[in-house]
Amino acid sequence: MYRKIILTLISVLAFVSMGCSQNKISITIDGRSMSATLADNVATKALIEKLSSGPITISMSNYGGFEKVGALPWSLPSADTQINTKPGDIMLYSSDNIVIFYGQNYWAYTPLGVLETSNPSEISNFVGNGNKQVTIALDNSAEVETLTINADTKERVFSLSGTEVTTRPLSPGLYIVNNRKVIIK
Repeated sequence: MYRKIILTLISVLAFVSMGCSQNKISITIDGRSMSATLADNVATKALIEKLSSGPITISMSNYGGFEKVGALPWSLPSADTQINTKPGDIMLYSSDNIVIFYGQNYWAYTPLGVLETSNPSEISNFVGNGNKQVTIALDNSAEVETLTINADTKERVFSLSGTEVTTRPLSPGLYIVNNRKVIIK
């Protein structure tokens, strides 16, 4: 019995920490969006904090035939190291410029993240040619959702420990519904 309680508490703590952590951003160019997984460093923590106030839109332009670069509205802490970049890499340059690579380069950057695809032609098509307005936002697709579930719902509902919950109406708490983390208030 205690083992089950401890496992449930561990599941709840892991669930809450997953809902609070942010490891993805969404980048939108010409109405098309792509997610990027963030690196784990002080620059991305500062970026997340800045983006928690809302998305930003910056002007980005092609540079050197291998990257799209644009000035951020603020500086981020940097820890530049010499890096071989590849298509899909997102880097911080000079503390206040964001760079999205569609080619390769070797220079000193602070890693910010990587686009969800590593296909060079897909990345090149996504970033496009010339100057672009690029919107960067937190990707909230992995966060906890608030849902209202009716007493007569046909959806399968599971507790965090994986046990199916069949009683209705559901009590307030954390659940898994359709492979989504949800909170019932």
